[in-house]
This record gives sequence, C-alpha cells and structure tokens, in this order.
Amino acid sequence: MAIKKYDGVIEAVRYAQDGKISTVRVYERRGPIFTDRLLLTRQALIDELKSGKVYVAGRRKPLLASTFDVMGRVRLHKSDGREYVAGESETAAGDRLPGVPLF
Repeated sequence: MAIKKYDGVIEAVRYAQDGKISTVRVYERRGPIFTDRLLLTRQALIDELKSGKVYVAGRRKPLLASTFDVMGRVRLHKSDGREYVAGESETAAGDRLPGVPLF
C-alpha cells in the first residue's frame, strides 16, 4: 500500500543510550517540493506528529528530486502513559523505526 500524501520523510535516525530517538534526519514537504535534509529532535518530531502531520520512513531516489522510496508510515504510540515513535505495524514498547538506517 503506497502512501499518497505525506508531510515528511525520515531518512535516518540516531538513538540515545536509553533507546529513545535522539535525532532524525528528514526531508519536509514545502508545497510541491521537499527541503534539503533537516535534523529534528525527538520532541520536535513528536510535536509534528501531534499536530497531525504525516511522516513516513523512506529514502530519496537518486537523481529524481522529490521522489522517494517509502517504507511505511511513522506514528505516535501511547503505552503506559508514555509516548513512543514507531512504525505503523510496530507494537509500542519503545522508539523503533525498522528499516531506517542509523547515522
């Protein structure tokens, strides 16, 4: 299932020692195009997801500008009063973005 409309693409992730996301490297949609790579903190990503923006895990296709290979949607999960950032099909036991490379 391809996701047609999304506000950002998470290209890479960095985890802190406690297992939570520290920083993500993203491309954000600005109208019909996407930005260059940006760095978002975990809290900034959570704020974006809470505001209703749709982020996906993926990577940019070489030489095709704003075209991406999308791996799946990223969601904000709540469990035991805590918030976790994880893939759509993941169970929320902590931050986890499967298939997204580390940087």
